[in-house]
Amino acid sequence: MDGNILEVQNLSAWYSQGKNVLSGFSLQLRPHEVVGLIGLNGAGKTTFLKTLSGLHEGFRCDSIRLNGQTVGFRDKGFKLRRYTVFAEDNSFQYFTFREYLAYASAAYKTKLPDVTELVRGFHFEDYTDTLLKDLSTGNKKKAFLITAFALKRPLLLLDEPVNGLDFQSTEYLYQLIAGYKEYGTVLFSSHILESITQTSDRVLVLEDGQIRRSFAGNEINAANIREALHDENEL
Repeated sequence: MDGNILEVQNLSAWYSQGKNVLSGFSLQLRPHEVVGLIGLNGAGKTTFLKTLSGLHEGFRCDSIRLNGQTVGFRDKGFKLRRYTVFAEDNSFQYFTFREYLAYASAAYKTKLPDVTELVRGFHFEDYTDTLLKDLSTGNKKKAFLITAFALKRPLLLLDEPVNGLDFQSTEYLYQLIAGYKEYGTVLFSSHILESITQTSDRVLVLEDGQIRRSFAGNEINAANIREALHDENEL
């Protein structure tokens, strides 16, 4: 496991005691890679990312290591090194995008980044001073994605990042994910096969709360992933 940026060993997570959503879940993330996490609805993708982001209380884990050091999901040092974009996020509703970006930059102890290129790439120019509560689902997603890619944290977590985006923004997002390896590691969940096959260095197939299969390099193709999921109709 030497050289991994993150190691999670034997994680279990639940909403009701005795009914685990994740059980015996383990993964390792290497520096500067893109890892796609795919699974059918209810497989546990969002639960894992919420747990990793310190927002889910019902869990236990044998070991969590960041750059070889034991950490907790809510440790300040860990939180400063990761940023999460959730599938749905209704926080900071009375902030504009500019105000949220300033807040996030201060929270992560970094200078306010120049987001001109990201705003243009996501066609977000007309919405930077609109309250987040007044944005459409897609534009709200763009606000958090722009912040995520601007902050350049070593670990970027994306939960269903394509949901709500228009075609042009989706294509732009794929470029950003592929290029993020210059700064750090991306772990993103999706049920959209295209997003996984176009951007990932590794693909982890989540089923019944565990990683059942993994693919890398030329193994990453639609046929292999569909076969691993046992249901072509879902993708």
